[in-house]
Amino acid sequence: MINRPDTRSQRLKRHKRVRAKISGTPERPRLNVFRSETNIYAQIIDDVNGVTLVSASSLEKDFTCEGTKSDAAKKVGVTVAERAKAKGIDTVVFDRGGYVYHGRVKALAEGAREGGLQF
Repeated sequence: MINRPDTRSQRLKRHKRVRAKISGTPERPRLNVFRSETNIYAQIIDDVNGVTLVSASSLEKDFTCEGTKSDAAKKVGVTVAERAKAKGIDTVVFDRGGYVYHGRVKALAEGAREGGLQF
């Protein structure tokens, strides 16, 4: 029998370690990323007040993207940046959620930077 590692619990452990050091404030909220098998989600969160200020995902009704999942992630990053700019948010702290900064997570971050967010 093959003993596979539990990758979800490993990711949650990494995420917990990162979250011990990263926190969003009203002046500089946290850009959180969650990546599922098929979709990607991004939220800008103020941890002091415990509220989500802006969110975007590849599951929204008006979201259309032809191509790869990385292309969709980049478009989600641009969308969350545009919505943040509309609310007056310029700088954020990037929280990769325990994922490796590679592939879809990196594409979302680059899309958010292209949209005008600084981190």
